[in-house]
Amino acid sequence: MPTLERCYNVENLRLKAKRRLPAPLFHYIDGGSDDEWSLRRNTEAFDDYQLLPNYLKDVKDIDLSTKLLGKNMALPFFMSPTGMSQLFHHDKELGAVRAAAKFDVMYSLSTLSTTSLEDVANATDGLKMFQIYILKDRELTREFVHRCKSAGYDALCLTVDTPLAGNRERDLVNGMTMPPRITLKSMLSFALHFAWAFHFLKSPNFQLSNVVHRVDAIGSGTMGLMDYLNSQFDRSVTWDDAAWLAEQWDGPFVIKGLQSPADAQRAVDIGANAIMISNHGGRQLEGTPAPIDCIEPIRDVVGDQLELIMDGGIRRGTHILKALARGADACSVGRGYLYGLAAGGQAGVERSLTILKDELERSMALLGCRSIADLNATQILKR
Repeated sequence: MPTLERCYNVENLRLKAKRRLPAPLFHYIDGGSDDEWSLRRNTEAFDDYQLLPNYLKDVKDIDLSTKLLGKNMALPFFMSPTGMSQLFHHDKELGAVRAAAKFDVMYSLSTLSTTSLEDVANATDGLKMFQIYILKDRELTREFVHRCKSAGYDALCLTVDTPLAGNRERDLVNGMTMPPRITLKSMLSFALHFAWAFHFLKSPNFQLSNVVHRVDAIGSGTMGLMDYLNSQFDRSVTWDDAAWLAEQWDGPFVIKGLQSPADAQRAVDIGANAIMISNHGGRQLEGTPAPIDCIEPIRDVVGDQLELIMDGGIRRGTHILKALARGADACSVGRGYLYGLAAGGQAGVERSLTILKDELERSMALLGCRSIADLNATQILKR
């Protein structure tokens, strides 16, 4: 198995993660819904865009810094909210947030994390955003807001594309449950991944740390992962609820999961500061467009009223470059850093961020562009 230093791209980290994880866990990271067309399209769509370089430019010094939600970041991308990191490595969310702070980028913590939002907040002084759902129990949602304020989170991110969980057939085929359990079907895969099993069994109290105190909110026992998630989602949530949450938070507010210009305009109307253009990594509604294709139509409608964050499919620094040239203010990366976490904990996350940073900086110089602020639509062509 190659060392982290010999992982030269995100795909190398993906393959290393595949070797280290039992099959149900790897496919939970790697899979999408139904036939996984949207999952594939999220990355393949970047190939529809070509970068148009301008030469004889002074590119001795490249500035990758940007400003998002009123905060300065050293890079124009950050870490998307992803749940249950303990499934992938015993460093879990703490390893990820420490890597983010080291690179001076924002870390997004999921409601469904295996480390409490307070412990994550105390781990570093770096930028942090908390991802939230409007749950059936509105008091639990309100509690999250108060806890985030007390813990000093910089922003709140509402995920809206999960009125119920998508049909993630890979999880069904591989017997993914929460918490993970060994079945006759998965026994060999768990046995062959001793290092993962050793660390997981050392910490048998797997729990969703932000809601473990609310037995009524999380249920008990082992159940299918999709059944568990479906039990938490509220299909009655509307824009009025989103406006209520924005008022409760009264700070930088992001809505994640929008793809249409009409929804983006509604986000403006309720006072959102930014949206994450996302189809949940191809894990929810099958057949949705790739986020890279949605940037320009949304920007044409909302102008500068919203900051646009493109989320989904990023595997290369050039993908980030293309999204920014199309009009995104920043990008967020989920699987790209999770593969690193599964491959080597905090060190693996740092390796994934290093790869994307180096690729982006190199591509900026080759494009003839010195700073993120200089990127514009003249530097990208659609095939």
